[in-house]
Amino acid sequence: MNQTMDVVALGELLVDFTCNGTSPQGNPLYEANPGGAPCNVLAMLSKLGKKTAFIGKVGEDQFGHLLRQVGLDVGISMDHLVMDSSTHTTLAFVKTAENGDRDFSFYRDPGADLCLTPDEVPENLIASSKIFHFGSLSLTGEPVRSATQKAVALAKSANCILSFDPNLRPPLWNNLEEAREQIHWGLAQCDVLKISDDELLFFTGERDFDAGAAKLAAQFPNLRLINVTAGAYGSISYYQNLRVFQPGLSLGGVIETTGAGDTFCACVLNFLLEHGLEHLTSSELSQMLRFANAAAYLVTTRRGAIRSMPEPEQVLALL
Repeated sequence: MNQTMDVVALGELLVDFTCNGTSPQGNPLYEANPGGAPCNVLAMLSKLGKKTAFIGKVGEDQFGHLLRQVGLDVGISMDHLVMDSSTHTTLAFVKTAENGDRDFSFYRDPGADLCLTPDEVPENLIASSKIFHFGSLSLTGEPVRSATQKAVALAKSANCILSFDPNLRPPLWNNLEEAREQIHWGLAQCDVLKISDDELLFFTGERDFDAGAAKLAAQFPNLRLINVTAGAYGSISYYQNLRVFQPGLSLGGVIETTGAGDTFCACVLNFLLEHGLEHLTSSELSQMLRFANAAAYLVTTRRGAIRSMPEPEQVLALL
């Protein structure tokens, strides 16, 4: 089939309530930030001029309508977003520490994103895509796990590049053994992996990035590009026999880190759309990481994710 769509992503679309000061009565004020990792990735790709579409489910409620509109506003096709009148939109409350790190409380038992069924997965859309992206939150329970498995199988048969972000959120799993099992499945499917330092430690038991990446490469020969992100420290690409490191930007002004990894992931996928996944050189990987690190840094200086994605010109100006 003609690949007319650049990137299709499946997964959660939710509202992140982030603390934004206190009221005159001393009560915490929360800002409703549209989020959800797969849609964050698509929002940045849309900023970079790519054609994107989202597959997922929200509630037929005020938050669901807000999220649909926000997706449309940033240029993501929402034709395959299902509105569910029987289940509420998933909500997350985010507590941010001094250094920008976050603690999540989820209202998702179930949330609408968990209720996407295999029948609601649009086969033609996936077949028309160059890249299919997914994370582990759509593997936390049924029926969305079966919907994700179906989508991945369709993407493979259509020869899409498969991109996976473990995006580990321990509170959303029944237990960490189940999380490990499902992330293992995701790792065995993808060509391109974006994994944080914490997730690398969780999955491989290695604090040393090179040792952790070597373990992944040995266990999952399908992995063609492994990107390890480590916050302000920077990021490392492992590709064939290459290892390329780029330091992060530490220019201050970090408010919170929500969406930084998703922004990084989007910039990597954008680079692969423009350069392919074959015969990448160390200078190309370095160029890819520099842009991705800079874009991710800019997102940490703003609240929320989908509406906080930088313009390409702002990233280039920073570089």
